[in-house]
Amino acid sequence: MLRHATLDDLSALLVIENHCFNTDRLSRRSFRHLLTRGHAVTLLEEDVGRIRGYVLLLFSRGTSMARLYSIAVHPDFARHKIGDRLLEAAEAAALERDCVSMRLEVRRDNPPSLKLFHRHGYRPFKEVLDYYEDHMAALRFEKRLAPQLGLDLVKVPYYQQTLDFTCGPAALMMAMKALDPALELNRTLELRLWREATTIFMTSGHGGCGPYGLALSAYRRGFGLEIHVNEDGTFLVDSVRSPEKKEVMRLVQEDWIEELRQLPVVLRCGSLGVDELRQKFEAGGIPLVLISSYRIYGERFPHWVVVTGFDDHYIYVHDPLVDTEEGETVADSVNMPIPHREFQRMARYGKAAQKAVLILYRSNRRCESAAPSLS
Repeated sequence: MLRHATLDDLSALLVIENHCFNTDRLSRRSFRHLLTRGHAVTLLEEDVGRIRGYVLLLFSRGTSMARLYSIAVHPDFARHKIGDRLLEAAEAAALERDCVSMRLEVRRDNPPSLKLFHRHGYRPFKEVLDYYEDHMAALRFEKRLAPQLGLDLVKVPYYQQTLDFTCGPAALMMAMKALDPALELNRTLELRLWREATTIFMTSGHGGCGPYGLALSAYRRGFGLEIHVNEDGTFLVDSVRSPEKKEVMRLVQEDWIEELRQLPVVLRCGSLGVDELRQKFEAGGIPLVLISSYRIYGERFPHWVVVTGFDDHYIYVHDPLVDTEEGETVADSVNMPIPHREFQRMARYGKAAQKAVLILYRSNRRCESAAPSLS
């Protein structure tokens, strides 16, 4: 019998955990946290009152992706196909939440688990060295739960932001690397881009990286640019309270816009919908989009993501932020599927619902025939 776990099952879950794993075990505190949070589900396989196995799923807020966080079957029942039933139940639970894909990590030296996931159509897409406590490598797997959807992804290398406020530079680095494979991604470049693109530097606090500073950083490195904003107000001004900082942000932005007007950069006042983003993408552009993080992380802060693909129902993005406090890994932030309508809701920030999109192209010569315009 399959059922949802409750806090009354904590002791039984710990028994299975201790029998199945020598390292990286979930603690009672971790199980309690996961059983009581809104975006996790734990399913049990039970027979005659004895819990024989469990599977634990995590769901990403605002996206259509599930992560199989842990699956375990008591050794006494290792050959009863319980793992298969739990995995099938996990996929059904993910589909009930409109998830388009399932991702997970497996130890490189765990043949039974590797066979289980291969048997159910999961495909490895990356090996992560030194992933577990004992330094064993992990294989990352993914399965499309809705294979009938037509998926058009471009290969965008992933880079995780290393500071809370460097999502813009990290997103820009991923887009530049996709267009120029020779580019080296490292923390030095991340911080250099942040220094170039942030609206406040060497003060107590920062105003974040808006579209104009990021655009100039990309142009100086030889990339073609389109900038699409829905208004000419000071971007990210809602992220600070000090009038002095607001004034600094305004002056820095005005200086950037004046510099951009002298360059062959497309600068448009207006917003882009998903269909228009897809057209730019299919023409060879890599879009960076400013979003409000609230619909993903439950907190309101400006956040940059880079678009990696489209299908008829979802837009896919690399999110430079990995929420490790919530148990996420890089796999949760790569090619995140977001429904078109949900993406339209999150692609704005602040009280003024500011929208900003940068489209990067391989060469800035691409934009030389387009006159800049911001009105």
